[in-house]
Amino acid sequence: MGQKRRTASSRRWLKEHESDQYVQRARAEGWRSRAVFKLEELNARDHFLRPGLRIVDLGAAPGGWTQYCAKHCGAQSIIIGIDLLPIAPLNGATLIQNDFESEEGLQQLEQTLNGKGVDLVLSDMAPNISGIASADQARATGLVELALDFCDRHLVNGGDFVAKAFQGEGFDPWLAEVKQRFQRVAVRKPAASRARSREVYVVARNFAPG
Repeated sequence: MGQKRRTASSRRWLKEHESDQYVQRARAEGWRSRAVFKLEELNARDHFLRPGLRIVDLGAAPGGWTQYCAKHCGAQSIIIGIDLLPIAPLNGATLIQNDFESEEGLQQLEQTLNGKGVDLVLSDMAPNISGIASADQARATGLVELALDFCDRHLVNGGDFVAKAFQGEGFDPWLAEVKQRFQRVAVRKPAASRARSREVYVVARNFAPG
């Protein structure tokens, strides 16, 4: 019975996915994922993308956000995407296949940065869903905590941070930590974010630690 329920649920998800306007737009316009339209809306409102930035995209697969940055920030920018999953090559971007959560993955990313600071940290990371709400929320909070720690280590003063987070236990304390580090912080819900999802996007501007 459990397998039948999962199969029926998978069929419903696939039907919804295939009829999704943002999925159809992404395919028509040549984007790798519907998530591009979340980044597009966030940037249209907050204007954090511009030529010449050094950008790190955490959890980048399948590469939609990295692809968007490469197109809109130009050849003057340095764009690095990292994910445990493989990402097909992208013009204008350096791609790392490794686990951002591992020490090895962080070391490889730091070697690629070659001691240089980052102007913009992006994170559209989400945990693999187990179906146990408390465990999934804890895992999601752990991911954004790692992303914020990466900002502490590599973001330049005045830099920006854009991250997906999930509302629930741990979100408010984490958001308070973000507000301690950045001069301006906004919580957004882009139109392409499904209404039933607890995901929101935190746009933090002007990194000013201490």
